Amino acid sequence: MKIDIKILFITLIFAISCNTKNNEKEVSKTIVEHNNKGLKLVAQLVEKVGSYKDLLNKNDVIYTYTYTTPDGKADVSTEKYLFDGELSYGKYEKHERTLTNLVGTIEQGYDGAEFWLKNEGEIIRDSIALNRVKFNRPTNFYWFTMFQKLLDPNLIYEYLGEQIINKISYDIVRISFESKDEKPTDIYQIYINKETQLVDQFLFTVADFGVIQEPYIMQMEYEKVDGMLIPSKRKYKKSTWDAIITQEPWITVNWTDISFNNGLTESDFKK
Repeated sequence: MKIDIKILFITLIFAISCNTKNNEKEVSKTIVEHNNKGLKLVAQLVEKVGSYKDLLNKNDVIYTYTYTTPDGKADVSTEKYLFDGELSYGKYEKHERTLTNLVGTIEQGYDGAEFWLKNEGEIIRDSIALNRVKFNRPTNFYWFTMFQKLLDPNLIYEYLGEQIINKISYDIVRISFESKDEKPTDIYQIYINKETQLVDQFLFTVADFGVIQEPYIMQMEYEKVDGMLIPSKRKYKKSTWDAIITQEPWITVNWTDISFNNGLTESDFKK
């Protein structure tokens, strides 16, 4: 059965998204107590790009999100997040990949208690459409805060060693999630550039859909915004555990016009 790569990607992020407000104290204690090189490298990465505490100090973010598939279809939305509580809003002026049955502008939101959807200002209560919102909102939020969330509790870090790719030396760290029922968990395998201490690429799986043997690869470029390094230019497709770049076309995800500290409050996320 053919599985939609976008749905798999959304499911992965939704499944692992969790609260990060108090993570830094727990992680600092863990680093002191355990000589775990993988964890230390991830902590150095977060220190380099900016921590979740840094995001909380900035209160909120607004940016333009553009998601484009190889067939040329795209979603373009104005994204707004409040970091305390992980509130999320997206206004789609173009949605060729999301809720394509709706015509005109759509708005999605999560106010901390409820997911909601509007089409041209009219509230949509369709359960199938709302399920899509329940994927999109935490997914887009997680993607923006991904590196900070690599210090979430209940993660397992394994240092795999060094590897040279295209004349660049990388430290490789595999990150998985604690499983209480012995089911396979999702895996991130991140490639940390030894010179810049940044992740240039990473592999990921979607265990819930049985996508374990053949991971996807994500590559990214950064820009500095208000003191933080943001991986604002991204592309991903299928790969292997050797991080082989296939001939398949890329799916691209770009964030532009990123602005922090816009004075957003909880009321901005109500329907």
